[in-house]
Amino acid sequence: MPGYRLHDRAALFGALVVPLLVALALVPLRTWLSPANEALVLVVAVVAIAASGTRAAAALAALSSATWFGLLLLARPYERFTLADRDEIQTAVLLLAVGLIVAQSAVRARRLEAVAVTGAAHLSSLQGTARLTERGGSPDAVVDFVRRELIGLLGLRGCRFEYGTLIGHRPRLEHDGGLWLRRGCEVTGYADWPDGETELRVVGGGHYYGRFLLDPFPGRRLPPEDARSVALALAALAGAALDTAGVSHRG
Repeated sequence: MPGYRLHDRAALFGALVVPLLVALALVPLRTWLSPANEALVLVVAVVAIAASGTRAAAALAALSSATWFGLLLLARPYERFTLADRDEIQTAVLLLAVGLIVAQSAVRARRLEAVAVTGAAHLSSLQGTARLTERGGSPDAVVDFVRRELIGLLGLRGCRFEYGTLIGHRPRLEHDGGLWLRRGCEVTGYADWPDGETELRVVGGGHYYGRFLLDPFPGRRLPPEDARSVALALAALAGAALDTAGVSHRG
């Protein structure tokens, strides 16, 4: 549990509690609702958890629903963890199976939606930079636009652009999407943002123009690989804009 984010812990708690609350709400109706109908209502609860939680929460909700179906509330005879009737046994098993299948489908649909939204945001960022470059926007305007996009894209605390030659040794976001610190023959790779600023070099027409200095929040993990790839593409567009405008370069 300590490794879970707050949202994930809430989803797991809901997976345990929500099926119980739904089952309790069905208790006054169990004399005229069939076990199959009761099971369908519990499946709805599983789908609701899966739509907002993780795969683990969805699976837990399915197990919780099947348990409360057989324990004290819905299965006959009441108040015992007993499924004496063959139809009730089949219904309980189907509730668990359908709950797991539907939960998996709901989680997958939610993740596909998140991927689509993220992809659209990345495309919008690239298109905005490209349009600004095509319209002949000033190099400073393109650089500032990319700087602001990088803050949102990579979840940074801040970002600034530095023209000119390299000073010092800083961790660098490389073309392969990796984050490396190179000191002579020693190379260090990072899975989390390192302390201090990280550089993202800007090159256009084979010339080095400067670098974005990325200032992440302390202790944050690196963003997904696709976000880092978009960041590299944005830096390349900034480099192309600087080269097209004939800005003086170093190196």
